[in-house]
Amino acid sequence: MMRAWACRLFGSRYQASPAWLLALVLAGLHAPLGAQAPVASGLSEPLSAMPADAVRGRKLLANRPKSLCLLCHSGPVPEVAFQGNLAPDLSGVGARYTAAQLRQRMVDPRAINPESIMPAYYDITGLTRVSDAWRDQPILSAQEIEDIIAFMVTLR
Repeated sequence: MMRAWACRLFGSRYQASPAWLLALVLAGLHAPLGAQAPVASGLSEPLSAMPADAVRGRKLLANRPKSLCLLCHSGPVPEVAFQGNLAPDLSGVGARYTAAQLRQRMVDPRAINPESIMPAYYDITGLTRVSDAWRDQPILSAQEIEDIIAFMVTLR
């Protein structure tokens, strides 16, 4: 799972052990925020014009190789075994944050916490070590991020 993510970003020659992935994240390979400026209230404008779908969002969140969410987080997705414990539990996240705040955290979490090890899932500016196959492509599309947010706001 981690290898698929690492290969997307860095090409197939990299070995993606858990220690390698953690070293990569701690090395500060992240993307700064794009068009919307970060504010305490988050990014209020949706990234996609299409309506968000919480059912699709739940499927994406549960798809560890695609979204990577449950690699670090745990959450109310009992069918996924071996959820993460490195990041906060997603249970109740919809009661703790607004959709705009969740969007900010997914687009570029370092705009809120410069020490965050969570990758920027959408913003691609400033990345330097990306394989040619994945250059100029975010980890998740705008619609995928909006779908995941639609699911997360239901977690109260």
